[in-house]
Amino acid sequence: MRFTKMEGLGNDYIYMNCIDQDLDMQRLPELSRAVSDRHFGVGADGLILILPSAEADFRMRMFNADGSEGEMCGNGIRCFARYVYDRGLTRATSLRVQTLAGLIVPELITKGGEVAAVRVDMGEPRLRPADVPVVAEGDGPVLAHPLEVPGARFTGTVVSMGNPHVTIFTPDVEAVDLERFGPALEHHPDFPRRVNVHFVQVQGPRELKMRTWERGSGVTLACGTGACASAVAAALTGRGGREVVMHLPGGDLTIAWAADNRVYMTGPATYVCDGEFLKPF
Repeated sequence: MRFTKMEGLGNDYIYMNCIDQDLDMQRLPELSRAVSDRHFGVGADGLILILPSAEADFRMRMFNADGSEGEMCGNGIRCFARYVYDRGLTRATSLRVQTLAGLIVPELITKGGEVAAVRVDMGEPRLRPADVPVVAEGDGPVLAHPLEVPGARFTGTVVSMGNPHVTIFTPDVEAVDLERFGPALEHHPDFPRRVNVHFVQVQGPRELKMRTWERGSGVTLACGTGACASAVAAALTGRGGREVVMHLPGGDLTIAWAADNRVYMTGPATYVCDGEFLKPF
């Protein structure tokens, strides 16, 4: 199985072109676990498939390192867009990509014929509890949801960008024991489909610092949908403006929650290597 490894701010995925090669679609969770293993596989936060679509230009499926299928990946779709452009699968610089989170539109920013960055229309944030989903009272935004886990109590703002996120604001993200509290929050009973967990430190009205425990993958260096959700959470709670720079362990993303209620994410997409996965799984 031929693959390309790419990363967006250190959030790395194995990409397999299912337009030019066939995969056993019944074994994708096993394949994702195998290729993602950092000791016995290639090593990644998950697996992303490039597929044809009857409804859009392409279809993207993504699997986390634990084999669970996710709705969308912000860093992953930037790399997806660069891959299909660079590998000659399209000459368009604005794409319509079908995902489980709906239709996502990445736009390639080129300089001298090279892809310099990718700007993605991530769609509208979903704020109703049923749309996240989260078990909470009321029908409006969930801005201060109490969360109790062994050893701690937190208050989170809950936003969906097609996948579920909870943002917990803290004065010092580096002081948070992410490996301790991340799994407990991910599996908190208030989140029936689990949740991506983000601890965010406000550094200014246009500057936020974020660390992430990603659903199904653990600690990651970046989370694009999470950066969007956390930027929306900051604006909703008066902690940030409608356009911010998100400082992630892997680098920076620019997030804009525009007047049309859509969230736009801009950041890099980088190649790591090409290869062939030979190991049985």
